Amino acid sequence: MEMRGWLRRLGLEQYEAAFRQNEIDETVLPTLTAEDLKDLGVELVGHRRKLLDAIASLRAEAASASVPRPTETAERAAERRQVTVMFSDLVGSTALSARMDPEDLREVISAYQKCVAEIVRRAAGFVAKYMGDGVLIYFGYPEAHEDDAERSVRAALEMIAAVGALKVSVPLQTRIGIATGLVVVGDLIGSGEAQERGIIGETPNLAARLQALAEPNSVVIAESTRKLLGNLFELTDLGPQELKGIARAMRAFAVLQASPIESRFEAMHPSGLTALIGREEELELLLRRWARAKVGAGQVVLLSGEAGIGKSRLTAAFMETVAKEAHTGLRYFCSPQHTDSPLHPIIGQMERAAGVGRDDQPLTKLDKIDTLLGQSLTSRQHIALLTEMLSLPNDGRYPHLELTAPQRRQKTFEALTARLEALSKSSPVLMIFEDVHWIDPTSLEALSRTIDGLKNLRVLLIVTYRPEFEPPWIGTPYVAAVHLNRLGEDESKAIIDRVSGNAQIPADIRQDIIERTDGIPLFVEEMTKAVMEAGENGAERSAASIPSPLAAVPPSLHASLMARLDRLGSLAKETAQVGAAIGREFSYELLLPVGQRNSAELDEALNQLVSAELIFRRGMPPHAEYTFKHALVQDAAYGTLLRGPRQELHARIAEVLEQLFPERTHIEPELLARHFTNAGHADRAIPYWLKAGRRAAERSADEEAVRHLKRGLEMLMTLPHSAQKDRQELDYQLALGTPLAAQHGYGNPVVGAARDRAIALCERLGDTQHLLPCLYGQYAYCIASGRISKALEYSERCQSLAAQTGDRVAKLIAYRAMGASLLEVGDLETAKAQLEQMLAIDRIEMDQALSVLYLTDPHASGLAYLALSLWALGYPDKAVAAREKGN
Repeated sequence: MEMRGWLRRLGLEQYEAAFRQNEIDETVLPTLTAEDLKDLGVELVGHRRKLLDAIASLRAEAASASVPRPTETAERAAERRQVTVMFSDLVGSTALSARMDPEDLREVISAYQKCVAEIVRRAAGFVAKYMGDGVLIYFGYPEAHEDDAERSVRAALEMIAAVGALKVSVPLQTRIGIATGLVVVGDLIGSGEAQERGIIGETPNLAARLQALAEPNSVVIAESTRKLLGNLFELTDLGPQELKGIARAMRAFAVLQASPIESRFEAMHPSGLTALIGREEELELLLRRWARAKVGAGQVVLLSGEAGIGKSRLTAAFMETVAKEAHTGLRYFCSPQHTDSPLHPIIGQMERAAGVGRDDQPLTKLDKIDTLLGQSLTSRQHIALLTEMLSLPNDGRYPHLELTAPQRRQKTFEALTARLEALSKSSPVLMIFEDVHWIDPTSLEALSRTIDGLKNLRVLLIVTYRPEFEPPWIGTPYVAAVHLNRLGEDESKAIIDRVSGNAQIPADIRQDIIERTDGIPLFVEEMTKAVMEAGENGAERSAASIPSPLAAVPPSLHASLMARLDRLGSLAKETAQVGAAIGREFSYELLLPVGQRNSAELDEALNQLVSAELIFRRGMPPHAEYTFKHALVQDAAYGTLLRGPRQELHARIAEVLEQLFPERTHIEPELLARHFTNAGHADRAIPYWLKAGRRAAERSADEEAVRHLKRGLEMLMTLPHSAQKDRQELDYQLALGTPLAAQHGYGNPVVGAARDRAIALCERLGDTQHLLPCLYGQYAYCIASGRISKALEYSERCQSLAAQTGDRVAKLIAYRAMGASLLEVGDLETAKAQLEQMLAIDRIEMDQALSVLYLTDPHASGLAYLALSLWALGYPDKAVAAREKGN
């Protein structure tokens, strides 16, 4: 601001020389008081009043500068955010109001507020509300920064010094409370000049209570804030504090001053330095294991480490090292969205290797898969099994396999093993299974079988996972377990160089990045990008204090990712939120109708996200597929959504999938179930969980089947009682019986409980159709658990029901149950008669499908029991003949 022009506009240009001689500029002008103007020679009261009014207007303008304009925030929706909340209070303001003229008090409070607002503005905080002598301040909203907690404490210390140095008529003191935590922030409250962005949660109340606890000219912080600061500040532990309105005692800390520790790395490791090493040793180990594998001694390397430690980076470097060697590469990616989808990573690998496109017709997909598998498998039976695994139709080119579900599961695993064996005969195989902490149970079993069988194959298998996964293969001679430690300074510098390219980052800021990223490659990458995006001035603020992460995503990394999203604007962040709700991977075609934006807006937002390297793109719109660069980016975007909008979003996703992608409702019903569940639509989710459970059971993915069915049952139990609810529960209990028995054994009480409940529901509903399999299941449970007399009772009930219905299948099952029960109690002749009657009405081909519902093949098991009875009766030749007939 030009001082001369300002004075002229007021008609007071005669004071220009006095202002110039006393070095009054735009930074000093807003702080001038009536006494200052007297010292400058402004003797007339009218002139002083005119100047003071104009200065007050400047203060108001400066104070509002830290508040985003309505056009910038009007469309901003309320969000769940991690926010550091500061509450600053002017000490003794009540006493001042009793002894000062209101106009003079107004000047004092205005100077205090102006001072606080300016410091907050420089620290990139947000003045949310002036409350007389108090100021409510946010760090982390409306725009997050990686070091919001540190900024708040440094700003607080600066405020205490600056307020104490204000040139006002009385000496001033302030006290400040700071707390960090999850809040809901952004709701517009009030209207006009009184409009503000509301905040809800324990954090603002905690900050206010800590402020009341503080001594004059001191800062008190919550433990949640202290955890983000390391040893950056010298603190005094005030111990647990009982605070009004807070249910539990909260530990508090008084901030004394900034720490004199020079190394930020040391400051962020309060418990001591961690030894840092590079990746040369791990890479050499992989190369040694690869050398052994190439000559036929199969090897497995288990790579573990926390999120972002560089497991994938190490495997990529190894792939680059051996790229020129002749070999076959197989990469499998587990997904947090598909932990209950049987064989998801294996199916995905095969489809990618075959070049299957999502828009390909089933026969086109079949042709591509046939070409791929034909290169390594000669058995048409194996190819038939794998195409069935991929949910592809058999157009007659493969044999039709009459297999029970357990047989199909076993044969599918054998086909996968046969394919790997065939590939390894042609060339060495490098097989990488990534993020196994998200693996589905069926894929885990397939992986275990692979590990068991590759000892003499030319295969190196690398498995990556986070520490929460406990691999069952450690201890096997050809399995090596490697835990990745954090990187050293030289390695962090190399990552900074790679990310920054030709950009020049000052040496001190580079060192800040190294120390604050704690040797975790992901942290180094993200921090460097944030520094570059913020520019040199912002770089000093963006190099955040990052604490040592524990099992969960560290709050400071979450803040770093949110900072990058916030800088892209509301449209890009909204698009990231929608994509995050869909999953780690999402398509343009699904995003467009779900996001409810036109293609131009969507293209702009996606291009921003791709340019910022928050997501990767394959292909071009409208056929583009997108992937979040890190699961942590997805988590950060999704975590800001409130429950209501989040549920609405999941509902839209599920409805769009139903309407525009109906094939996925058949192939992945668990996906629809999950979205409807997250939407809170129990009535829509329950049928899909049932469908998913049945589909998994048909494929002998028993663990997934039980998970799906229990999830659906839990939702069903929340509905009010009705006949429809009973019918749905019966469907669930019927579906649960077989996978529970396969998973836990026929004699496990959980199996008996499910059958008992199903029988009760059948009787309540008068459902005779489903009563028979329930009674038979309970007979099997009693036999397996040694309750033979109860087994006879259920067998008799089966026969009574069969007599009522006259149905052939009912008679078949009743004879089978009674024959086995009588055999158990030693009534051999009657048992033999029952089993012979069963075999007399057996239809082998027609009855094979009964094994899904009745746990066993009636024909084969009937012959087995008949053989036992014949043997016990003294007819060994007939027994052997019966047994051989059953094989």
